[in-house]
Amino acid sequence: MKKSDAILLLGPTGAGKTPLGERLAERGLNGRRCVHFDFGAQLRQVVIQGCRELSDDDVAHVQKVLTHGALLEDDTFYIARAILEAFIAEHGVGERDLVVLNGLPRHVGQARDVAEVLDVTMVVALECSAEVVCERIALNSGGDRAERTDDSLEYIARKLEIYAARTHPLLDHYRVEGVQLRLVPVGVTTTPVDIVTMLSEIKD
Repeated sequence: MKKSDAILLLGPTGAGKTPLGERLAERGLNGRRCVHFDFGAQLRQVVIQGCRELSDDDVAHVQKVLTHGALLEDDTFYIARAILEAFIAEHGVGERDLVVLNGLPRHVGQARDVAEVLDVTMVVALECSAEVVCERIALNSGGDRAERTDDSLEYIARKLEIYAARTHPLLDHYRVEGVQLRLVPVGVTTTPVDIVTMLSEIKD
């Protein structure tokens, strides 16, 4: 069975991945329906509501990951895979649809595992400095931080460290794989509409 295509959104916390994913889900891309898989939101939902595909111990591990701003490593990727496959089934993702991945994969090991489920055909990297990240979060530039409880300066710094060390190298991984890369500069007031416009202006 052919795997569905996916677009991966990369960028540090606060760069605007979630608003961009929601925009793509609303409008689609190049005539194709997009479904937005926000992994962080899915994990928070698992903690609140549970998941029939996961055990109580798995849910407790998800809570630990969220509390410490950690990543699911290779030995616990089955948790992410169960959540992703349940999402795909729930949204009736077909061959012409695009899954917009936001927050998964977050390191090269996860990228190899995700490749067993979806075919990542494009990576959109939202690029901004730590200073811009802090300003965007303080101003809620993306309009998606109002109910977040993990935006302390210490927690943001920790997530930026993990992103630089573990997630940003995904660009090199996908470049070697021959996947289309789209590098988009993000400022303090950059909106999802701005990003979609920039994407349409970037030529191969």
